[in-house]
Amino acid sequence: MRLSRILKLVSLLVFGALLAGCGLVEGDGRHNQPLSSVVEGQLRNMGSDKSEAMLIRIYKDESALEVWKRVKGGTYKYFKSYEICSWSGELGPKIREGDRQAPEGFYSITPGLMNPRSNYYLAFNTGFPNKFDRVHGRTGSDLMVHGDCSSRGCYAMTDEQIAEIYALGREAFKGGQRTFELQIFPFRMTAANLAKHRNSPHIDFWRNLKEGYDAFEISRQVPKWDVCEKRYIFNAAGGPLNAAGACPTASTHPELMAKVKAKQIADEATFQTASADLAAKEARKAEAEAERAAREAAIAERSAAVSEAVEERTEAISGAVGGFFSGITGLFGAGRTETPANVVAPTPAPRTSGRG
Repeated sequence: MRLSRILKLVSLLVFGALLAGCGLVEGDGRHNQPLSSVVEGQLRNMGSDKSEAMLIRIYKDESALEVWKRVKGGTYKYFKSYEICSWSGELGPKIREGDRQAPEGFYSITPGLMNPRSNYYLAFNTGFPNKFDRVHGRTGSDLMVHGDCSSRGCYAMTDEQIAEIYALGREAFKGGQRTFELQIFPFRMTAANLAKHRNSPHIDFWRNLKEGYDAFEISRQVPKWDVCEKRYIFNAAGGPLNAAGACPTASTHPELMAKVKAKQIADEATFQTASADLAAKEARKAEAEAERAAREAAIAERSAAVSEAVEERTEAISGAVGGFFSGITGLFGAGRTETPANVVAPTPAPRTSGRG
């Protein structure tokens, strides 16, 4: 009996050590919540399984977090979208510690980045700063995707959402996935959306992100990313690369990257057309607003002139009326007979009553 208890204790310790090695440290059990039968059924219906690899894509502008799952053919298929409860900052990358910006870019999430004891229910670290961020001198720490619906540089979900997302990641790791990719974009990287934000100081950075975005859109396979010449490069041969060094010309997927290049060229033409249309609309809007402002200014000027004229006329009429009444008063005053102060009025004779 004692031996069986010792063996059971040893097995539990070994299992706990394995979990700890994956970053899944024992907490209060919330990190071990199983996926619902509904979710497992949805995965099966799309040709996947909870143990298959996963990918997460985030779109700031839409406040959307998408989970993609690998299917039997080896490509990835869209599984589910979760509305992000809150993210801080504005469109654009995180630059420095304390700027309250949520990061953008490509990040690889390892089991060690999973946080079962988060103060925000459950969480996983984005891995910021990555190789790209570091070569640009960007700073920050503990940038998470977490629960509790409160963000200070992070992506906050509801507790229910993060529990499901966390479980999907956990099961993918158990299934053998060593890392899952986290792709964070300011918006869906279309030529039309880039044209809307063409005047942003981050436009070149976003164009670089679009290369990786397009590689996935075309192949439905997660592109391998690295950094060279201080920019992202995708499916490059060889590596690891020097983040500030020259980029290689060879690719591990030359046909795919040729398609990406062709898409970039086509999208650039669309971008230029959309940008010209938007610029023309903005110019017309600015002209219309200027005309409206000029009309309002002219109306205000005329109104002020009329008010001034009315005020002057009113003062003139008031002066004339005052003069008229002064003259009338003088006229009637001149016709009165007054008794001088030194003249004594005669005393009337007394009346007598006579008898016949």
